[in-house]
Amino acid sequence: MPSASLRLAVIGAGAAGLAAARELRREGHAPVVFERAAAVGGTWLYTPPASAADPLGAAATHSSLYASLRTNLPRETMGFLDFPFSAAAPGSADPRRFPGHEEVLRYLEAFARRFDLHRLVRFETEVVSVRRDPGGSWAVTSRKLGEKGSGEEEVYDAVVVCNGHYTEPRIAVIPGVDAWPGQQMHSHNYRVPEPFLDQVVIIIGASASAFDISRDISNIAKEVHIADRSVPASTCEKQPGYDNLWLHSMDNGNVVFQDGSSIKADVIMHCTGYLYDFPFLGNDSTITVDDNCVDPLYKHVFPPEVAPQLSFIGLQWKVIPFPLFELQSKWVAGVLSGRIELPSKEEMMEDVKAFYAKLETCGWPKRYTHNFSNYQFEYGDWLAEQCGHPPIEEWRKLMYAANARNKVARPESYRDKWDDDHLVADAHEDFNKYL
Repeated sequence: MPSASLRLAVIGAGAAGLAAARELRREGHAPVVFERAAAVGGTWLYTPPASAADPLGAAATHSSLYASLRTNLPRETMGFLDFPFSAAAPGSADPRRFPGHEEVLRYLEAFARRFDLHRLVRFETEVVSVRRDPGGSWAVTSRKLGEKGSGEEEVYDAVVVCNGHYTEPRIAVIPGVDAWPGQQMHSHNYRVPEPFLDQVVIIIGASASAFDISRDISNIAKEVHIADRSVPASTCEKQPGYDNLWLHSMDNGNVVFQDGSSIKADVIMHCTGYLYDFPFLGNDSTITVDDNCVDPLYKHVFPPEVAPQLSFIGLQWKVIPFPLFELQSKWVAGVLSGRIELPSKEEMMEDVKAFYAKLETCGWPKRYTHNFSNYQFEYGDWLAEQCGHPPIEEWRKLMYAANARNKVARPESYRDKWDDDHLVADAHEDFNKYL
C-alpha cells in the first residue's frame, strides 16, 4: 500500500532538484529544497569568475558557464517531457534553436513558477552534513551562507541528492607542471576571452568546453593550442578557418609538435571535466567515489543498503539531462510512496555487479561508469516503464542522433545549420499538447 506523505530533503535547486521537487510533491510528499545560491538554476545560473587566487579550484563559484556559451543540444530535445523548451513559450527572449545560457535559465525559472516550486526552496542555505539515524531517518544539518556555528539539524524521512557534477574541477596530470612558471586555470573559472589578449594559450581536453573556449579565445589570443589525448599520435594540425589555432596530440603528458620544437605558453587551461563531490555525506551513506565512479548505486540512483531513503538524481553524462532528471524523479517519488517496488538489496547489488562486468567487457574505464552515451534512451525507457509513463518520444531520440551527426559534419556551424526540420515539425506538433 502507498505510504503516508513523507518529509523529504532535496539538496540543490538546479534542473534536477526542481524536477525532483515537482515529482515528489505530485506524489503527495512534502519536499524541502536546500539551495546555496539566491535563485534557482544550478549550473545554469551564471556567476562571476572565482577568485584569481584559486584559478584551478571551485572556490565559491558553483556555475561553470562562460559568457558566450550556447547549448550544444537543440532546444526541442532539452525540455522536460510535459513542459516544452519552446521559443514560442511566454518569456522566451532568445529564439535560436541553440540558445544562449540565459534562455535556459529563463526556462528553468518559468518551470519553477509554473509549478509553484520557489516556495519549497530555502535559498542561500548550504547543507553541512547528512547523517543516518539508527531508526532509518536522516538528520540534515544546514546553515545560512555567512553564518557561523554548527547550523540547524532537522530530521527527514529521506534525502534526494541533486547537487550536480560540474563544480569540482578535475585537473590533468602533466609531468613537471609544478615547476612551470606560467598561469594555470580550469575552464570552470573561464568567463570571457579578454584576459588572454596577445597570449599563447594551451587548452587541455577534448570536451565541448575545450572546443568552444578555444574558438572564443582565438579571436583575441596570439596562439591557441588544443592538446587532446584522444587524437592520433604525432597530430599537429592547424584548424580549418583559423590562422592561430592548432590541434595537437598528447604523448605521455607532453604536447606534440611536428618538428619537435616547443612554444612558450602563457596559460595552460584545463578543460578536463569534473569530479563527483558530496562533502555533506558520511560513511553511513554507504557510497564511495573512486575514479569518478559513485558506488554502489542501483540504476545509478539508489545505494542498495539504504534504499530508498537515499537517492541521487542526475549523475549521468553524455545524455539529454532534463528529461532524464524527470524520469528518475518520477521513479524515486513512486518508490518512496510505495507505489513502485524495488528489488531486494541482494538483487540490487547483483544488478550493480552485472553492470560493472558489462563495462569491463566493453573495455570502458571506471571513470566512464556514468557515461550514458550508448544507452541513455534504453535507460530512460526502462525508467518510464517502471513509472507507467510512455517511452521517450521517437522524434527526440532521432533528433539527438541527427544532432550528433551534424556536429561531426559541421563542427563549426552545427548550431546554425541543420537538416532535420522534419523532426522539428514533429516536436512542435507534440508541443501543442502543452503550450
